[in-house]
Amino acid sequence: MSVRLELIALAGFPQVAPGDDLAALIAGNLAENELTLQAGDVLVLAQKIVSKAEGRYRRLADVEPGPRALELALQADKDPRLVELILSESREVLRVRPGVIIVEHRQGYVHANAGIDRSNIPDTAEDPQVLLLPEDCDASAATLRAALAGLCGGIDVQVIINDSAGRAWRNGTVGMALGTAGLEPLFNQVGEYDLFGNLLQVTEAAVADELAAAASLVMGQAAEGLPVVLVRGARLRRANDGSRSLLRPRTMDMFR
Repeated sequence: MSVRLELIALAGFPQVAPGDDLAALIAGNLAENELTLQAGDVLVLAQKIVSKAEGRYRRLADVEPGPRALELALQADKDPRLVELILSESREVLRVRPGVIIVEHRQGYVHANAGIDRSNIPDTAEDPQVLLLPEDCDASAATLRAALAGLCGGIDVQVIINDSAGRAWRNGTVGMALGTAGLEPLFNQVGEYDLFGNLLQVTEAAVADELAAAASLVMGQAAEGLPVVLVRGARLRRANDGSRSLLRPRTMDMFR
């Protein structure tokens, strides 16, 4: 049986401002693109529009760097005020080199600069501001999923919030799921058999990350303006546990 997976970036998505009803914007944009949600659909959202709707902007002028931020700023060649925000969003600093500070974010994932970014947001040299990750990505995804069900005839859509991230062992960035709702982010096949009858002992696919990466390719990383991707045909298992199963325990992390 052939398998087909569609990824459709929603054209014409509006700019998002703090306080905007993101579910209403998505529902309206789906209609503009002549699309209707179906059972089993997945919506992948760029983290940035979620953060914007939640008002996660911070003006650097409002930040007072502490001694640790001043020290790390010299090592990383970064604005000490930005470093202070990175520290406030992190549990632990893991690596530092010029241009980047690798941390364990307070939500658990390892991320460069705590995911704080200045691209694709209103910004000026006189009054610089940055955008933080959502306060709780899983909660944001769950809230959006419930709101979309109410706006779209009760369709039980699955939601992934993604962001681009680097990897310790490869060059370049790929999409990564920061938050999920309505889906099982890991597809555990341990105990099943392969084509030749061999017992699978470790096979566990990070399907939420795989879809996040695929959607990121469609979204683009610059001025494309395509922050929402409709995924159709993924056939993901349903669950309500969020994305925490994607986080590798520190005791199993060979890079720390």
